[in-house]
Amino acid sequence: MRINQNVIDEMIAQAQKDAPNETCGYLLGADDVVTENYWMENIDHSSEHFSFAPKDQFAALKYARSKGLRILANWHSHPASPSRPSQEDLRLANDPTIRYAILSLHEGIHLNSFKILNGEVINKEQHL
Repeated sequence: MRINQNVIDEMIAQAQKDAPNETCGYLLGADDVVTENYWMENIDHSSEHFSFAPKDQFAALKYARSKGLRILANWHSHPASPSRPSQEDLRLANDPTIRYAILSLHEGIHLNSFKILNGEVINKEQHL
């Protein structure tokens, strides 16, 4: 998956703005190229975990369809930990058709995405 630089810049700005809480959203695009970040409220308002607002998930899907885009990944930030899935992230990654991206603000800025199947990382890509 390739993520356009303007989308990465937007993700970083969003993560820094919402820190110390985790922020989250969907990465939208086509042909394995992310062209848009769709921000969603972290209704947990937590620095250690996130949950999408259901109204935002529905709106994101409707928006993506209206633009001819697909949800290529869900993403969230790790304000104070590395860019790797936590045990909770692995447990909750139940869609094998998308990637799971984590933007870390810990010890620099790092962005990785993961293909997760049955609670196991089967592929990792570095984006930043």
